[in-house]
Formats: sequence, C-alpha cells, structure tokens
Amino acid sequence: MKKFPHVYVILFLLIIISAILTWVITPNAYDYQVDAEGNTTKLINPDSYHPVDRNGFDPWKMIQAIPKGMGEVASIIFFIFIVGGSFNMIQATGAVDAGIRATANALKGKEVALLFVIVVLFSIGGTTFGMAEEALVFIPMLVPLAIALGYDSLIGLALALVGPCAGFSAAFMNPFTLAVAQGIVGLPIFSGLPYRVVIYVITTLVAFAFIYWYARRVKKNPQISIMYEADQKREKVDLTAKTPFTLRQKIALILMALTFVLLIWGVTQYGWYIDEIAALFLSMGIVCGLIGGLWPSKLAEAFVEGAASLVVGALVVGVARAILVVLRDGAILHTIVHGMAAVVAGLPVFLSALGMYIVQLIISVIIPSGSGMASVTMPIMGPLSTLLGLTQQTAVLVYQFADGFTNIIIPTQGYLLAGLALAKVPFEKWVKWYWPLFLIFVVLGAIFVIIAQIIKFGPF
Repeated sequence: MKKFPHVYVILFLLIIISAILTWVITPNAYDYQVDAEGNTTKLINPDSYHPVDRNGFDPWKMIQAIPKGMGEVASIIFFIFIVGGSFNMIQATGAVDAGIRATANALKGKEVALLFVIVVLFSIGGTTFGMAEEALVFIPMLVPLAIALGYDSLIGLALALVGPCAGFSAAFMNPFTLAVAQGIVGLPIFSGLPYRVVIYVITTLVAFAFIYWYARRVKKNPQISIMYEADQKREKVDLTAKTPFTLRQKIALILMALTFVLLIWGVTQYGWYIDEIAALFLSMGIVCGLIGGLWPSKLAEAFVEGAASLVVGALVVGVARAILVVLRDGAILHTIVHGMAAVVAGLPVFLSALGMYIVQLIISVIIPSGSGMASVTMPIMGPLSTLLGLTQQTAVLVYQFADGFTNIIIPTQGYLLAGLALAKVPFEKWVKWYWPLFLIFVVLGAIFVIIAQIIKFGPF
C-alpha cells in the first residue's frame, strides 16, 4: 500500500496549482468599502467588481509566496513553539505525569462523564467566544490523559478540536463569525437565537456521540486505533508508579489550572488573542517550572526541546498560508468567489440554498479565516440570497456551517495544523478519523438549511 503523501507535498501541489491558475483565470477584483472616517475596511463593495491587471505567478514568485505566507502567520507559528516549549517546562518537573496519574486513577469508571463534560464545555466556548485557537493549549494535557484513560491520541485531539467545532459551527453568540456576518447583511446581532440553539444542541450531541462511539471501541480493542503503533512509541504515564505526588508538583498544576481560568477571562473580557495567550503560557511555563524545582538552565533546555519537537508542524502553517497569498496577490481570489456566486444564481429556487451551501464549503478551503470569509462572501451572498428568495438568516446559517465544519479538516487551516503538531498526529490519520463525522456534519447542515428555507428563517 502506497504511503499517503506528506502534508508538505499536498500543500506544495496546491501552491503550484494556484500559481498556474493565476495565468488561466481572468483577474478581477472588488473594491473594499470605506468607513465614515475614510479608512479602508475589510469588507468588499459587491457592486465594484471590475477587471484588473494580470499578476501571474512564475516559479520564482511562487516560491517567494511561502516565506511571505510564513510572515503573515508568524504569530501562529511562534505561538506553537511557545506553547510546546512552555508545556515541556512543566513536563520536565514531573508534575504533568503525576497529575495525569492521579486523575486517571480517580476517574476509573467515570471516563464517559469526563468526555461528555469536556465536549460540552468546549462547545460552549466555541458558540460563545469563538473558541478555536484557544483550545490548542489544552492538547498537550488532553492527549496523554486520553491515552492514560485507555483511549488513544486521536481522542485527546478530538476533544480539543471537535467540541469547539460543534459550538463554532452552530454558534448563537460568536462575535467573530455570527456577529460579523449578521452585521454585514443588516441583521440584528445574535438574532435567530431559538433555532440556532436547537442546532447547537443537536450538533454538540452528535459530536459527543461520535467521540464516545470511537472511544468505546478503542477501549475494548486498542489495536483498532489508527494511531495504535504511533501511540505505542510515545512516553506513557505509568499509572501503577509509586512516585510521590509532591507539594511542589501540586502547586505547579494548580497554577496551570488557574492559567486556563485566566485565559478564558482574558479572551472574553479583553479580547485576548495569539500574542496575549502565548505570553500567558510562557509565563506559566517559567513560573510552574521554577516552582516545580527546575533551575533556569534546565528550564531553558526544556523549552528548547519542546519547541524543537514542533518544527515540522509549526512551519506547515506558513506553507498553507502561501496558497491564499498566491490566489490573493495573483488577483484571482475574487474572480473565483464571483464565479461561484454566479453559479448559485443560476440554480432553481428549491436548490438555491443547497447550492449556496456547497459554494461556501468550497470557498472555505481557500479562505479558511471565519471573519475573512464573511468579509469577502457575505456582501455578495447577502444580496444574492434576497434575489433567490432566501432570508438573510439562511444565508448567514449557510456561511456558519461551511466555515465551521471545514475548520478541522482542510489543510489550509492554520490552527488545525497547529493542533496536529501539538498532538503529534499526522494529517492523513486525522482526516481518516474525522471524515465520517465531517460527512455527518455536512448532511446535518444541509438538513438545517433546508428547514430554514422552508420556515423562512427570520427575522427577515
């Protein structure tokens, strides 16, 4: 059996294809709107579509797109290094292993309840404050905990990705996707709450059911796990070890737990993002490491070792960004979006909502940012939905599903690649695991969209 291509190979092929398309597709662009103060915004003017000069990417420009892409997402790349290094500082104290040992032994027979609570809490984070990148910091703890509980690394990773994805996709209070999209099309912010809450509950339950189904199978027969061989090579926590759980280690873990509380407070109250979260966890690593008994030089060595282990996964985020750089700077990104909108406009009314859904799913691959996708597509899809006889709420719902469900499967999504790096799970193995759930999510989304079309999901 041939080995699945390395994720770098897949991304480089996509970059090449994108570069070729800059010579094939007619370059066009939308102008961006200007606010009352005369500043250019990130929102396009849907009536300003016009041809522009071709900016085809030759091989040299194509290669330059990779370092340029890395520069644009440098904060995420270094975020991965800092989180990995910070957790390794705590790991070096032995506190993490001791804490996992104590937790796993205390939760014997209660593992299902733990899975449910984590999925629900993370989905609440996704639906309220747009938890996505923020969940990455939990991966270094969730993966070894899942393995210690008799599951595999995929379960640990899934808890950090699928829970937030379910909430993010069916969000009823997310300020970064729902509020942005509703604001663009002129809807009251966070309107349509009752139907969205129903969708959120169903999506979250489906996410938990899938995780539980897989976890139960792995618990009965660990060898069915597609990560079985790789997990056997990981350093595992010995649950039978008699190593004492020292006071220093307990204090370090308490401070680490308080750091997560501070993270949620900072994100919700002050809008913290990558830089602030990275600084928070670097501080956590240093303080907890010193309390755990490490000297400064040992701390530094542990940080470097943790960061170095994530080089492959961290840099792939920049390589993925290069695809968007080529399409955007090659002046064909707006052409692609405009062309897909035209396809939807030509569909029969009863297929228009599903057609818009499929188009948004495709666009989400090339514009993985939720707010970025809203800024580019909603000024077009909003008016188009009116022409097709759809409500604006339905158009927003379509955008939410397309953006959310794809976030943890497309190779152009930076935080997915970051999560895979932190969990040390290959992209192809994650896709193999998530693919069935992704299809379930997509079908569920289609059903919800059809219902929205039938009930004329309002307020207008």
